[in-house]
Amino acid sequence: MGDLASPVAFEMARRLKRAPRQIARELADSFPPLPGLVRVDVGGAGYLNFDLDRGAAARALAREIASPPPAAEERGKIIVEHTNINPNKAAHIGHLRNAVLGDTLSRCLRFFGHAVEVQNYIDDTGVQVADIVIGFREILKQGLAEAQAVAGKFDSFCWDLYARVTEMYEARPETRDRRASVLKHLEEREGADSGLAAYVARRIVNCHLDTMARIGVHYDLLPWESDILACRFWDTAFELLKKRRAIERVASGEREGCWVMALEGPRFADLKEGEKIIVRSNGTVTYVGKDIAYQLWKFGLLDADFRYEPFRAGPGSRQTWSSTKGPGVTPHPPFGGAARVYNVIDVRQAYLQAIVVEGLKALGHADQAARSTHFAYEMVALTPASAERLGVALSGEDRGRAYIEMSGRRGLGVKADDLLDALEKQARAEVRTRNPDLAPEEGDALARAISVGALRYLMVKFTRNKVLAFDFDEALSFEGETGPYLQYAVVRAGGIFEKMAKAGGPDVKIAAEWALEAAFDLPPGEAAEEHWALLTQIARVRETVAQAVETLELSQIAKYAFNLAQRFNSFYHKYPVMQEQDPRWKQARVVLTHLFLGQMRHAFQLMGIPEPAMM
Repeated sequence: MGDLASPVAFEMARRLKRAPRQIARELADSFPPLPGLVRVDVGGAGYLNFDLDRGAAARALAREIASPPPAAEERGKIIVEHTNINPNKAAHIGHLRNAVLGDTLSRCLRFFGHAVEVQNYIDDTGVQVADIVIGFREILKQGLAEAQAVAGKFDSFCWDLYARVTEMYEARPETRDRRASVLKHLEEREGADSGLAAYVARRIVNCHLDTMARIGVHYDLLPWESDILACRFWDTAFELLKKRRAIERVASGEREGCWVMALEGPRFADLKEGEKIIVRSNGTVTYVGKDIAYQLWKFGLLDADFRYEPFRAGPGSRQTWSSTKGPGVTPHPPFGGAARVYNVIDVRQAYLQAIVVEGLKALGHADQAARSTHFAYEMVALTPASAERLGVALSGEDRGRAYIEMSGRRGLGVKADDLLDALEKQARAEVRTRNPDLAPEEGDALARAISVGALRYLMVKFTRNKVLAFDFDEALSFEGETGPYLQYAVVRAGGIFEKMAKAGGPDVKIAAEWALEAAFDLPPGEAAEEHWALLTQIARVRETVAQAVETLELSQIAKYAFNLAQRFNSFYHKYPVMQEQDPRWKQARVVLTHLFLGQMRHAFQLMGIPEPAMM
């Protein structure tokens, strides 16, 4: 078997009516000399096998790892919209999966040289924000001044208030009638309700950004739904939809006065009539209507733009910007006008996302509709043990379930910050057990790195169409398919260079020089194949990431990193670096360790996993 193989002779045999092996032999004999290729031969019944110059392959891989990503072939900006938490309460663990998937996708696209703009859409005129306003008015009998006086974590305060609103609706159904008038106040941006909603939303968004910063997630732009209305995006889109007769006004029946979109075909066979409404009978716009306008703007298809202002500083020189109802500031980065858009939204929004795409098609933008992708994923739940650990009361029947679903409306769930605190606490206990003499501040930093690595790996490793049942012990285990296991493998590999440097052997700098310039001699026999097998697995990062982006199955990156760490740990146990006496074989292992570290650091960067100083 060769390092690479092609079954092309089998394909040709069917057309030429000749034996595959005979065709392969002719191809091999006439194959031209190519750099990096040692031999072309025939194997089996007609495979064309290629043997590579392994030293040249190792040096090419070293150059690839050390080089910045090439410019992307696909020109134009890519917008990735993710997180999108309703600004009415604290983020929960389901939002963490959205943010981690969206952030990982953004990192992967940048890895291939794409210009990426990350947006976090803020729905500040929706039902959830209206419910919080009603909670302040009807339950607390309070207004803006009292909301401003709330001390501590405001998002947690609103989490509890939101659950109380649900209880109130169930006990006093007539209070639900207030929603329509409050929603109208929010859309028209007038009165005390609008002022209270604006304060609540802005303060909670800051809480959300604090939460996401804990796991290394940041944004370029926060487009606010109220600004879509203020900047007349919806008015423009509404006129375009009417002009193209993509929507029609219902003249009679339960939906009299509503504007609905005509949706046909098997994709929409199960869609309820109410879900096709774009504008309600009272004139307020549904979520999907505003999202059509927003999607048009993302592609630069509206003759309108937001005004912008800085919202808050990010890491380094990175700045998070926001749309604004004020005059805005100039200059500002160019936002919108994308060539491709990814909307990271859970699978329950599939119909609404499909309607947005149909809206683009109805307006004559079929190309943009084809480049508008819904990155769907399943929900996050808790294992019963983890739910009880976080204070969720369970029945005997609940304890027998595979996972426990959550409901933010009923307050049944786990706040993202509570989960991160619990993970960090458990990681800190593990760090102190393993490193009792570590200074407290070093232990805290190490615990944060391990807990973030555990969370982010767990959020990526499950396929996106699978419900993620979060389990503490699984996430933080130093064995098995976990973030800490990967971190341990990288720290161990880095420690090899520290030990060699102290013993007078090659350090990191020399290893990099050897990888780029030196020969890659391998020991004889089975050992050579095991060395080569590790190198070829190390080489598959770009291929794996490309497949992950193409299929939107980012779990492939997590699986790749875990399998590579496993292979390296097994290899190192069998072929230790420092004990090798032959300088040729030692040099090959130094190069392999250097290349492994480089690719694992790429994988860590893509998944947002910190590299701890020690484990």
